[in-house]
Amino acid sequence: MNNMSIWQTQQIILNRLLLWSRFSVIGGLGLLRGNAFWRGVGWQAIGWGLVDAAIAIWGGRAMRRRYAALPNPEVPAVQAQESRNLRHLLWLNAGLDVLYIVGGLILQRRRNWHGHGWGIIIQGSFLFLFDLYHAVILAEEREV
Repeated sequence: MNNMSIWQTQQIILNRLLLWSRFSVIGGLGLLRGNAFWRGVGWQAIGWGLVDAAIAIWGGRAMRRRYAALPNPEVPAVQAQESRNLRHLLWLNAGLDVLYIVGGLILQRRRNWHGHGWGIIIQGSFLFLFDLYHAVILAEEREV
């Protein structure tokens, strides 16, 4: 993502989230054929995948509107502010992802929600790594 504008970088991140959402939904549909545990994991994958897709699509539209509304979106000061905003959002999401994982750990202890709990742990863990990776990479690239 080096040598790209923050707008291009943000679009790549959103595209990656959309790709993950596709894997989640398709994988989740495949898991629905399994036993109750795997169906719980599958339903979580489908639900989280659909939410991730909505976030990626909505985020892309919001980014394009912001870009169009700015008089000169490519100036360094605007790029720096957008980079800071995106980093803050990624760090906030990483914190929320930890809460999702904790919620999944609590749910997986309940017999009827065991698969759902693990589904949340899987999704929350991926999103934590996703958000953390992009926040760190973005910080390193923008500081150079």
